[in-house]
Amino acid sequence: MPVRLSSLSRIRPLLTLIGAALALAACSAQKPPIKTAASVDLERFMGDWYVIAHVPAPLEANAHNAVESYRLTEDGQVATTFRFREGSFDGEVYTYHPMGFVRPESGNAVWDMQFFWPIRFEYRIVYLDDTYTRTIIGRRARDYAWVMARSPSLSEASYDNLVGILRDRGYDTDDLRRVPQQWPEGEQTSKESGGD
Repeated sequence: MPVRLSSLSRIRPLLTLIGAALALAACSAQKPPIKTAASVDLERFMGDWYVIAHVPAPLEANAHNAVESYRLTEDGQVATTFRFREGSFDGEVYTYHPMGFVRPESGNAVWDMQFFWPIRFEYRIVYLDDTYTRTIIGRRARDYAWVMARSPSLSEASYDNLVGILRDRGYDTDDLRRVPQQWPEGEQTSKESGGD
């Protein structure tokens, strides 16, 4: 059966991501290790995280209202839902459901994220605050990154602090994009304020 053009347009971002991941695989092996959180309590880490800023993967380059949600499965994997609106607050909603596989002996800070079998993408929790309300996800290749919080906004001081941490981990923060977040009161995915 021929593939419809509308189907191709929906999977093109994933195909681009695969190509980029393969092209960067050799580069990441040459990069120095990236510091991760010493230990992550997976149960506390579960739930909704708003993407405040990112060095975006191709599929999310124009994301608005991006939210990453995690749920721990009975076998210890992390069922993930990543959703955002494309291009504007009224744009089409895109939703992806990768599965996270926590690497043994990593303090739960290093995962493999699988959007589809058999390819897995590296996912490292490079920073997590003590209250589990702010986190930074990165990769050894320093190609993509996600600054996330339990609330859709942060004070500028908190944001600048997180950007500084990302810079300290070896990222070029000039590539960082603020993700537009606009949620009518009562429609936020999470009610946590994140301390700001």
